[in-house]
Amino acid sequence: MKNITLFVALSSFFIGTAQDDLIKSVAGNHSANAGFNFTTVINLERTEVKDQGSSGTCWSYAGASFLESEMSRMGKKPIDLAEIYTARNTYIEKAKQYVRMHGYLDYGQGGELHDVINMYAKYGAVPQYVYTGLQYGTNRNDFGELHAILKGFLEGMVKRTGVKKLTPNWLPAFTATIDAYLGAVPESFIYEGKKYTPQTFAKERVGINPDDYIEMVAYNNQPLYQNVFMAVPDNWSYDHAYNVAMTDFTKTIDNALKKGYTVAWASDVSERYFSWKNGVAFVPEKEISEMTYDEAARLFSNPPTAEMTITPEMRQRDFDNYQTTDDHAMHIVGLAKDQNGREYYMVKNSWGVSNDHKGYLYVTKAFVQFKTTAIMLHKGGVPAEILKNWKK
Repeated sequence: MKNITLFVALSSFFIGTAQDDLIKSVAGNHSANAGFNFTTVINLERTEVKDQGSSGTCWSYAGASFLESEMSRMGKKPIDLAEIYTARNTYIEKAKQYVRMHGYLDYGQGGELHDVINMYAKYGAVPQYVYTGLQYGTNRNDFGELHAILKGFLEGMVKRTGVKKLTPNWLPAFTATIDAYLGAVPESFIYEGKKYTPQTFAKERVGINPDDYIEMVAYNNQPLYQNVFMAVPDNWSYDHAYNVAMTDFTKTIDNALKKGYTVAWASDVSERYFSWKNGVAFVPEKEISEMTYDEAARLFSNPPTAEMTITPEMRQRDFDNYQTTDDHAMHIVGLAKDQNGREYYMVKNSWGVSNDHKGYLYVTKAFVQFKTTAIMLHKGGVPAEILKNWKK
């Protein structure tokens, strides 16, 4: 998942009739008079909303928030974990894979939810104060320059002509570049009066078992209840995930929340019926292209009284034709109802607190079934009939 631009340039929409202009701009933007009122049913959140800044690290922020909630679920004091520590380690491992694949790999800032668990298993974890990643004069992430340098480094190296083998120097040089921007990782550190390494901190203070976590996808063209290849560009590690029916997403999330488990969530957020400003996402009953001028203008003014019926075929169609893309990762932490009784998942985002719900979003189950690219959670939150064929 990559951090997509929060506000699409309206100039790209100003094509066609006046009605088309309004539909395209209003539907994908927000309403100044949103009429959504929510009542909380379940709230499992324990830690504050973060801001990933100008970095494509949503997956790491969602994953850290998820692990912090897992600590709370296990009766531990949640610790503010360093998201950029996980990102740093992922960028190094991804570079190794990029070189191994002779450059035929997407080397971007994005990642997947399983990267958080995989890096935790290999590199451990550290508290936020130990590794902020802010080594270049800013108080928030800005990875533009760093990413350009890292990608240029790798591209230049693998595209050299007439070279029969690489020297062993490239990886230390690459790592040193990351350290220059994000900081070197200390071999040990003190937390609450005790000395830890990243590995001992993960084992003793965080305390999760990486083998207990399951990542799910829903592909209509692959066998159900088996591990299948996760077919998205940011799956640089070529991981497989457990393939389920799209309705199993919501069955699993509902079951997990009732049992006290939160869920890491990856989704398309480029749809015009996803509004960050208003903090809501749903699937309109009518296609936006079929809406009247007035219908488009009122899209976010009030909660939907009905939504489009989603089918597995629709979901697969949009995934295959690039209408559903692997855009963003967030953290599902609860359940709420609007004033009409429709259920929404409470979602913690990592874009700061500047929207109508102080950094949270309310997302309908239809949207989750339609636009989810993956979920990840502790196996204890998955209904037994869905989990029965799963193998790590």
